[in-house]
Amino acid sequence: MDLGSFLQVVVFITAILTVILILLQQRGASLGAGFGSSSELYTTRRGLEKSLFVTTIITSVIFAVSILGLLIIPT
Repeated sequence: MDLGSFLQVVVFITAILTVILILLQQRGASLGAGFGSSSELYTTRRGLEKSLFVTTIITSVIFAVSILGLLIIPT
């Protein structure tokens, strides 16, 4: 397995993981926010929500770096 094939596998896996992690995150918008009146307070991420957020950022960075690697290294 050469480096180009490895990067293609990494791109495929991180793309799927990134989509799944983004879909798992909760949205803070309620029905009232759609009509312009959001009565929610700003809260910080804690626990599993913070871990999910950080993992999403890490997989997104790995995805972007592997795409750039594919552009530089010929397959």
